[in-house]
Amino acid sequence: MQNNFYNILIPIDFTVKNKWAITKAIELANSFNCNIHLVHVVFKPVFPLINIDASNFTPYASHINMQTCREKLAELKAIYKKQMVGEGEIEISLLQGHPQKQLKQYIENYKMDLVVMGLAKFNLFDRIISSISISLLAKKISVPILAIRSSGLVSHFKKIVLPLHDDIPVDRVKLATTLARSFKSTVYLVSLRNNSNEKNVLDKTLELVQSVSTIPVQCFLLEGQNLAKSTLDFSRRINADLILGQSRKEFQLPGLWNRITKRIMAYASKIPVLTLDKPTEQNESVAG
Repeated sequence: MQNNFYNILIPIDFTVKNKWAITKAIELANSFNCNIHLVHVVFKPVFPLINIDASNFTPYASHINMQTCREKLAELKAIYKKQMVGEGEIEISLLQGHPQKQLKQYIENYKMDLVVMGLAKFNLFDRIISSISISLLAKKISVPILAIRSSGLVSHFKKIVLPLHDDIPVDRVKLATTLARSFKSTVYLVSLRNNSNEKNVLDKTLELVQSVSTIPVQCFLLEGQNLAKSTLDFSRRINADLILGQSRKEFQLPGLWNRITKRIMAYASKIPVLTLDKPTEQNESVAG
């Protein structure tokens, strides 16, 4: 994880939630002078949950659909490029294939630094699908995914909450300090009180943050049995602007159904949630 953003990817499906993602991405792009990539993946499964693209059997209809999607992407670029006031540009790309695979390849090939996804405001099914998609994609890439709802379009990230479990999250610390330096934010390190190891992790993470940055940091031990729920409750109380989480089971909401549907904090939060996963978060040096 580098100490700046250069390329932001927004998966586009031409629904209203794209507007929230683009609006937040433009704010970040203007702050970091980075590029925005609007990417639409054309994929129509033959049957639900079966990863066979129906367009393989209807080439003419597929060609027309590709043309229509390309025109829609061009329209989005024309609408939003006027809001780019920094040095960044808006790029558009049209891909075909399985969305998770295509997005992963695009992220790796073009070196994306951040993915921004909108969450549906009222559609329960869409929110569940989006939550699962974020969780699955986060496990495949080492790039943070920002989930944003219409209620999360705050102007800047002034209060950033970083929940801790049983390790020192080096990459999330890097991300938090990068954002905090840009937006002059305060970072809140939180963990559950009922785990004896949490206090040790909290202290060591605080030392790490203070060793690489002079940003304001506060530490809190939270009551409760579920880290995701306690973090959301705390974030609401302090009117936080951003939560930096993971998709690991420790960061999922409580309850059997929530575990089955992989409901991460982004699902239940009106506050934007950044999800950043890596196979292991190791103690490595952090560049200031």
